[in-house]
Parts: sequence; C-alpha cells; structure tokens
Amino acid sequence: MPSSFSTQSARRGHSTGVRRSKLPRSFYLRPTLKVAKDLLGKYLVRRLGSNLLVGKIVEVEAYLGELDPASHAYRGITKRNEVMFRTGGHLYVYFTYGMHFCCNVVTEQKGKGRAVLLRAVEPEEGLNVMEKNRGRAGVVKSPPLTLTNGPAKLCQAFGIKQNENGADLLGDQIFLGRGERVPASDIAAGPRIGIKNGREKKWRFYIKGNPFVSK
Repeated sequence: MPSSFSTQSARRGHSTGVRRSKLPRSFYLRPTLKVAKDLLGKYLVRRLGSNLLVGKIVEVEAYLGELDPASHAYRGITKRNEVMFRTGGHLYVYFTYGMHFCCNVVTEQKGKGRAVLLRAVEPEEGLNVMEKNRGRAGVVKSPPLTLTNGPAKLCQAFGIKQNENGADLLGDQIFLGRGERVPASDIAAGPRIGIKNGREKKWRFYIKGNPFVSK
C-alpha cells in the first residue's frame, strides 16, 4: 500500500498529469496491444456537474475483434457492438449480467472492431463522489483499495452508464489525460479474466505491485 496516498498528493498528481492536454486521436489509432500497454499510467477523467473525477489507469484488457473469440466483435458488427467499429478514441460501454456496466476504449481505424477494457484505476480526485456513487457512505480517510478495482466498480464510481456509450474521448465530459509513461519492466501480462474463449492469450496488462489492480 503506497504511503504517499493522500488527498494532497492526489491533487499534486492531478495538477502535473491531468491538466496536460488530452491524448490525441493518433494515440488510439495504433495497434491495440500497443495502445493497451500505453494506457497504463494515463488518467481517466470524468466531469459530473461541478465535480471532476480522476483515476490513474492501472489495469486493462485488449480485445481484437475477428482475431479474438472473446471479443464482442468476433462475429462482426451488431447493434450492441457498433461503437467498437468506430474510429479509435471513442468509449464503448456495455451492460453485463443484468446489473453492471463496463467501459472500453475503442482503438485502431474505423471498421476494425478493436477495443481495450478498462479494468481498474487508482482513484486520485473526487473520491468522496466516487464513494457516494458506489453507495459507500463516509469521508475517505485512507487508500480506498476496493473502490475502483474492477471494471464494474470503475464504471459505477465514475457514473459511466449507457448514456456514455459512444462518447468521443476528445470531448470534455470523459477523456484520457496524458499521465505518465510506465516502463515495460513495470508492466505484467496475463490471461484475461471472466472469459470462456481465448484464455490462452495474455492480453491483460497491469502495473506490477499496484495495490489498486483487481484481485
């Protein structure tokens, strides 16, 4: 558990990372596995009214369309997955198990059907709002390790639902900040979680030792 975690340090991280310009469209148009690794250390930013919610991305999973039997786009375009086939840099949000939303960053060129699932973030700004969105009362006084350590928890904390499906990540309501570059030596890879097909593909990437990675 990082001893440096505090509201004050979160604000410092916010000012030095998030307030830099958004990631450009070109970031998302590269090969999906490259984008997935490079998303680690970047900031997910969500504006909710007067509140700004910020979290550092620490865990992702890549899904490669027709090359990947675990992908929603494996069998081609449908009404549900249409956003996956848009130009990279859009948000694909889907509903699962009749109760949860999960969000993905669309990658590569239009028509490819590629995306990267955001599995976990390290919350840094707007923690009290996130706690409220998760239905957890009280003021945050310590590292909330279970607040956003899973794709459904992340969406609930950030207030991401069906209305955000198709959001352009170059907009102002939801976007990704440049953040930091995580060295390759600090990135771990392993099988994706909760899938039946494609388990042999080690397309889940996360920051080694980060306590906010999903368990």
